[in-house]
Amino acid sequence: MKTEVHSQEKTAAEPGTNSVTTRVAVTLDDTTHQLRRIWQQLLGIESVGLNQNYFDLGGDSILAVQLFAQIEQVFKVKLPVATLFDAPTINELAQVLRRESPSSGWSPLVAIQAAGSRPPLFCIHGAGGNVLIYRELALNLGSDQPVYGLQSPGLDGSCAPLTKVEDMAALYVQEIRQVRPVGPYFLGGYCGGGTIAYEVAQQLSRSGDQVALLALFDSMNWSVFPPPTPLDKSYYNCQKFVFHALNFLRLDWEGQSKFFREKLQILRSRIPIWRAMLLARLFRNSGPEKSESRILGEIWENNDRACSRYVPKPYSGVVTDFRPLKQYRMFDNPDARWDRLAKGGQEVVTLPVYPAGMLVEPYVKHLAKALRMSIDRAMSGGQAAALESLPTQGEEIELATGVTKKEH
Repeated sequence: MKTEVHSQEKTAAEPGTNSVTTRVAVTLDDTTHQLRRIWQQLLGIESVGLNQNYFDLGGDSILAVQLFAQIEQVFKVKLPVATLFDAPTINELAQVLRRESPSSGWSPLVAIQAAGSRPPLFCIHGAGGNVLIYRELALNLGSDQPVYGLQSPGLDGSCAPLTKVEDMAALYVQEIRQVRPVGPYFLGGYCGGGTIAYEVAQQLSRSGDQVALLALFDSMNWSVFPPPTPLDKSYYNCQKFVFHALNFLRLDWEGQSKFFREKLQILRSRIPIWRAMLLARLFRNSGPEKSESRILGEIWENNDRACSRYVPKPYSGVVTDFRPLKQYRMFDNPDARWDRLAKGGQEVVTLPVYPAGMLVEPYVKHLAKALRMSIDRAMSGGQAAALESLPTQGEEIELATGVTKKEH
């Protein structure tokens, strides 16, 4: 796509390689030079190796949107953020950009991990609209487990986001059927993504398709909660700090160091979005042209609003509810539990982690292990039988690294 301004071959040890004696041939051209500059600026790192993985360097889904916005400005090519699943290094991303006709089409459906002999798991985006949050989960589920994500329309700034959960679910059902025309279907979603996954399951069931597994990760019926008061928000923020600290203290020194770096990177990447959301409220429609941070902020608020307005109807199937050890006080409401709506029963899996850590290393391993067991049981058609064999309400047994109980 872009002619080489200069090219020089040199042999050097790439940062981040497993051995200090490893030497690689690096071709420096204008594409890799520009990409390296963008990565260094966004990630706040002075030296970035051409073969270092974006995620290993601390990159997350929020920074990824800013990364591809800058790529579009520099290279005049619009690529989907999901390109990072196939091209997570500078060298691989440069190869994509050098193609004469780069794959620039945008779709809600993202192949997070397409290979594998097992039935695919479809994970719905959370409030942020992005599906990069499921990368670590997919890796820990194993190479034989295909995982697809459904991301929010409008992430690329080409259209307005959908405002109703029912409309989102209808679009995602169409996308899911492109990969798997008939059931049984395996669905999952984190937080607000669980709400959307619930409606996807509803629409599939109403059309006569079988939903073998509906796995909701730290999700609930958000419509039962009134708008939070300033006191509620203050207490919530205090609890958030405490839960982060508790997750941190459960780790060894190496895990604590990685956890702290990840949280620091997340905070750094969210500051531009919070600033853009504040500016949007101040300027309304008369403000400056929308930036990628402002687009992300609008999608975040839109998805939160859609989930809080969605009033779920009873579901004929089984819900598998993956919960943290404790819940925020403002969300600890029995009416928000899925057992009130799941006519087929509810399987509760309590994981050894506090809120906001379920999809983060190393805690994501617990979720992956328990989720794989749930998929195995659903594949064998034993989910209903497993529910009947579980203890009565109030009694608990171990499942994988978590605790499971039956609720009707």
